[in-house]
Amino acid sequence: MTLLRDCVRGEPGQRLLIVSEPEGSGFYDDAAPKVTAAAGRFIGMRVYQTQSECFLATAEDRELLLDLLRGFDHIVFFSRVGDQIRFSADKDMPSSTMCYTLDLESLNSAFGTACYRGMCAIKEVIENALLAAQHIRVSCPLGTDYEGYPQWPSCSAGDVRIKRFPMLVPRPIPAEGFHGKIVLDRFLVGTGSQFYQPYHLPLHDTVFAHIENNRILDFTGPDSEVKRVRGHYAHVSQLYDIDPDYVHSWHAGIHPGCHFPSKAESDILRWSGTAFGNPRILHFHTCGNYAPGEISWNILDPTIRIDDVPIWDKGWLQPERLPGIEPVLEDHPQLLELYRNPHRNVGMERLEEA
Repeated sequence: MTLLRDCVRGEPGQRLLIVSEPEGSGFYDDAAPKVTAAAGRFIGMRVYQTQSECFLATAEDRELLLDLLRGFDHIVFFSRVGDQIRFSADKDMPSSTMCYTLDLESLNSAFGTACYRGMCAIKEVIENALLAAQHIRVSCPLGTDYEGYPQWPSCSAGDVRIKRFPMLVPRPIPAEGFHGKIVLDRFLVGTGSQFYQPYHLPLHDTVFAHIENNRILDFTGPDSEVKRVRGHYAHVSQLYDIDPDYVHSWHAGIHPGCHFPSKAESDILRWSGTAFGNPRILHFHTCGNYAPGEISWNILDPTIRIDDVPIWDKGWLQPERLPGIEPVLEDHPQLLELYRNPHRNVGMERLEEA
């Protein structure tokens, strides 16, 4: 009910279209969209359901999907196609929501039931702190050291045209104005913008990416691993005729209820489609001069200092440290409790944590 009441803001008599993937596709379960449809009917909405392909292969597929969506008051995507049109959807399309609760357990957990409006308020306070920052520094236990002053575009109305549910991340922080080194560990994986093969590259050893503004200057580390990383970037950039060395932006998760119960590599597609919302994970958008790019870097347990205040502290988001947060936390004490007792299982735990 949190999805339809607080995020979609559905009202009796409105036309709701639920877009799901074919049953048995393995990404979303079949129960979550059915339960959402029943909840919509319960509150008096006129509910319609359709299935889409899991991926949009061509620009024609994208246009056909956008045509299908017209004529409804609200769209809810339990389908990856929502992510694929998130950054390019027609501005005249209906109110639309991309749902990251991949199954009924997730929909009914603290991830899916935490107050959506409260999470949006916390996101706004975080974004205000980032917009006002004079200096931001990112580090992690494996050696990431990245800092700078964000060069925000003069017009920055919002990062996407489709709402996220639950609220997972603040708007991306531009890479321009930053420099340093980023640890690449465990794997590289796609961003959900396109789906290609191989979609992820396992890493057998740590590699460092050295960045200046929007450019990857170099990769360093064991020769064999650096060669594999460069080869993967060359392959993906050639597929889409994009700049392999471009670093567009980055952001960290803000939802303490977000979780992934299995090892990330056990289902890398599902992991990459939801786990990034936990504060333990910061991800970069790379390979392509647009968001979200085609290759993401995922940093575990970041510390993010905004003007020397650790707002993310080794993967723990500390909202009490944000200027102007007091009224929000007073209005949403249950969210503060969730931040003090967050889910910590994100599928990237190290052996010493298991």
